[in-house]
Amino acid sequence: MLLLAFVFAAGWFVTGAMAAHLPRLLERAGATPLEAVAAAALVGPAQVAARLVEFSILRRVHPLISARIATALHPLGVGIFAITGAAGAAVLVILYGAGNGLLTIARGTVPLALFGPQGYGERTGLLGAPARAAQAFAPLLFGLLLDAIGGVSALFVSAGLCLAALAALFCLRTKPTM
Repeated sequence: MLLLAFVFAAGWFVTGAMAAHLPRLLERAGATPLEAVAAAALVGPAQVAARLVEFSILRRVHPLISARIATALHPLGVGIFAITGAAGAAVLVILYGAGNGLLTIARGTVPLALFGPQGYGERTGLLGAPARAAQAFAPLLFGLLLDAIGGVSALFVSAGLCLAALAALFCLRTKPTM
């Protein structure tokens, strides 16, 4: 439970940070205002597209795999953006949005797959509390971080959180089925 709580808290911290600062973050990292706003507008479509992929293709795989993919997409986007600069802003945002879209589904499916239906409501409530707190503090903390270390470095911190969540997901194991 603690590892999963960390995964969701890290994911929702990044979500809260990106929701509050994405255009400014992209500008601080080298995008023009037009590029930043145009790229940021791709978050929603990327979320929806990822959910459609989850529904049509990934529904046949274990929810932990979907969650691992979700937590890997933002760091992949950050890496591409770090290499390509402003030209990769749309790729960063699409990968972030897709990961966020998948993570919203994983928040409900992973606890069910790992722990079963017994106590599901209580368990998801307990798992959600740290995530909501992280999401609430993210805009302020990430804004301070952005001002202190700049756009690309702040993106590396957000990618590091997602990579830590990915590592935690690899520590979780499914129960053998009989």
